[in-house]
Amino acid sequence: MYIMNPFLKLLAVFSLVTAVAACSVTSGRETSGQYVDDTTITTKVKDHIFENPNLKVMQIHVETFQGVVQLSGFVDSDTAKYTADDIAHHVSGVKSVTNDIVVR
Repeated sequence: MYIMNPFLKLLAVFSLVTAVAACSVTSGRETSGQYVDDTTITTKVKDHIFENPNLKVMQIHVETFQGVVQLSGFVDSDTAKYTADDIAHHVSGVKSVTNDIVVR
């Protein structure tokens, strides 16, 4: 009967665990392609907000993760809040919008 060296057992287990971990999908992370897409979406939303004379681009922060746009910051009116939301919804590639803008 063949008895495996304890070091070889450990090496075999380590190799197996490493192989399985390498194949698993990492949730909550973006591929480089998704990152580029999200950066493009963010830029387009900011550009459209800048083009709107009723909005102040410096008041609104835009972040995008996997096609979901998050708006935050402070604006002067409900109209400005909902205009920014509407602009973000109409940008190509946006899956949804989380509007955390506060009216003050």
